Amino acid sequence: MSNDQPDGWGMKAADGMGSAEEKPATGSGRPTSRDVARLAGVSHTAVSFVFNGRAAGNLSPATQERIRQAATQLGYRPDPVARGLRRSRTAVIGLVTDEIASSPFAGRLLRGAMDTAWAGEHLVLTIDSGGDPDKEDAAVAELLDRRVDGIIYAAMSLRSVRVPEGLHRTLSVLANCLPEDDSLPAVIPAERAGGRTAARLLLEQGHRRVALVGGQDDIASAERLRGFRDALRAEGITVPRDWVVRTGGEISAGYEGATRLLDNAPPELRPTGIFAYNDRVAAGVLHAATRLGITVPGDLSVVGYDDQEHMAAHLAPPLTTVALPHRAMGEAAARLLLDALATGRTPPATVRRLACPVISRSSVGPAPIR
Repeated sequence: MSNDQPDGWGMKAADGMGSAEEKPATGSGRPTSRDVARLAGVSHTAVSFVFNGRAAGNLSPATQERIRQAATQLGYRPDPVARGLRRSRTAVIGLVTDEIASSPFAGRLLRGAMDTAWAGEHLVLTIDSGGDPDKEDAAVAELLDRRVDGIIYAAMSLRSVRVPEGLHRTLSVLANCLPEDDSLPAVIPAERAGGRTAARLLLEQGHRRVALVGGQDDIASAERLRGFRDALRAEGITVPRDWVVRTGGEISAGYEGATRLLDNAPPELRPTGIFAYNDRVAAGVLHAATRLGITVPGDLSVVGYDDQEHMAAHLAPPLTTVALPHRAMGEAAARLLLDALATGRTPPATVRRLACPVISRSSVGPAPIR
């Protein structure tokens, strides 16, 4: 018995660890931790240690494994409500966002947060505010009333945001947005680095006459352009002012911008590579090139941005693009909260920038010889 009973821990102390999970659910036949202890031939304290993460140094690996096998055989799962009472936690993370219903990227961010939270024995309770500040404040208040362990506030496009009222009253992390008052930690894409990556995809194929099409009056547009120019400047290349065509973020914007650059221009005076603000803009560039009889990637290489699901891989040709790390942002935001809960330390109000990976397809090729 001494191998299973940690030193200095009597049964009375074990009972004090939280009796809510130890009582069988009335009429449900739900197995309890005491049932697991009886089947494994160990003390109830030993079972408690295994399922409260305190077995290391107190129980041998063989005893821990025997307890887990008994739990599996019985179909036992620790009661999350009871564990929450012991820890003064609910094992729930709130997630408030502005565009779950309409953004093609929301699912990736949510999945990253949910999977990470689940691995940390937490659930995610999600509320879509529709971008309404009053609804955001009400959503945060509702989550606080439900005593969530922390809140992720996520935007579906990178922007500076007003921190919803009440968000400072609990552990909170921003995803894909920056707080106007610099008061909370944030996880965002490394947009400037992404712009450099896009330019290098063209430079590595010998392109020196390159342009940028699309973009809006937002943080992402400004950062991607800065990175694009960084990479070209490092090679001694200056982008002509009229080759940065800011037309917006939709397919029509790409078509308009590419037509402006390519129509009626002799091959030796037009760009051989175009970096599109996003994949929708890139689709418009491809459409304009087809109408003008310009082959991609033979005459013109095109790089998109976002790796938009159900679009980028299905264009003609399939689009080489720089992906936004939406899933990684959800994972990182949830991990920040879980780490803070585990250590009891509030994360510093710093900005973490996540890499934007390249998705190589068929729209980029060697620069044509002219």
